[in-house]
Amino acid sequence: MASLAPEVVKRLARDCGFELAGIARAEPLPEAAWYAEWLRRGYAGDMRYLGGDRAAARTDARRLLPSARSVICLGKLYNTPEPHSNRFSAPGRGWISRYAWGAGDYHHTIRKSLKALVAMLRATVGGPFDWKGCVDTAPLLERAYARRAGLGWIGKNSCLIHQGLGSWFFLAALLVSLEIEADQPPPGRCGSCTRCIDACPTQAIIPAGRTDGPSHTVDSRRCISYLTIELQGEMPDGLRAGVGRHVFGCDICQEVCPWNRKSPVTEDPAFRAANFAPPLEELARLDAEGFRRRFGGTAVARAGTDGFRRNVSVALANEGRKLE
Repeated sequence: MASLAPEVVKRLARDCGFELAGIARAEPLPEAAWYAEWLRRGYAGDMRYLGGDRAAARTDARRLLPSARSVICLGKLYNTPEPHSNRFSAPGRGWISRYAWGAGDYHHTIRKSLKALVAMLRATVGGPFDWKGCVDTAPLLERAYARRAGLGWIGKNSCLIHQGLGSWFFLAALLVSLEIEADQPPPGRCGSCTRCIDACPTQAIIPAGRTDGPSHTVDSRRCISYLTIELQGEMPDGLRAGVGRHVFGCDICQEVCPWNRKSPVTEDPAFRAANFAPPLEELARLDAEGFRRRFGGTAVARAGTDGFRRNVSVALANEGRKLE
């Protein structure tokens, strides 16, 4: 079985555009027990794809690639210089989550970088090896592996936080049959800070109630990202006001995080802010074809026309107006 030095892997990952890289062993995750409990408590809401057979697959990278020996965990920065939602008060503007501002689909960008990394690894190793690339659509507990790979700790808002670079990262993983020395997870550094908890308009960040796992977790059923992206049908009346002007996703828990104060910005043109704070009236005029033309091929397309129009309607109502 081929082996590879971790510093070589990390250098190649940086050459492929990943700002974070680390190595974890391809082995079962103890965090899977908490994930199963999180599902049992109903915190996944209507996201049924997180449960069932796919939930079992998430417990061990070798369920996706039986020959896997190592998990190369990667982070791709998507932060841009535009202001945060809590520092942008222009009336009549909707808010789209920062990760979805790009004019294209980030999955394609990251998969292209993963394939480039595989090609470089093959050239370095001097022969073939088994591999499987994973972005956020694969049944893999990527944050748990990323923590074990030293990329950061899991914050109270459930985001992976890197001490020096913050949390504005897409996570990806490359499962390989190569033997690579694993990194060590860093200590958690949220301490007694509760800024993300206090700032969440819908109080989605709640105590986990465990002594052998995370102190806090996210109840998706109350999370603005879930309500504006994953939820089918109408939003609960009691949560609509908290959604504010958000029409796709939410960044608040990351915006208030002290570890993001000095977060760098990406230089990758793929993540330029094409969808920054669009006018709500403009969004309200989009029919199915208009939505497809405006957001087709971007992350926003996941909401669908009906879901997006629902979000715009709620945002307008929160400003005292109605969807025409």
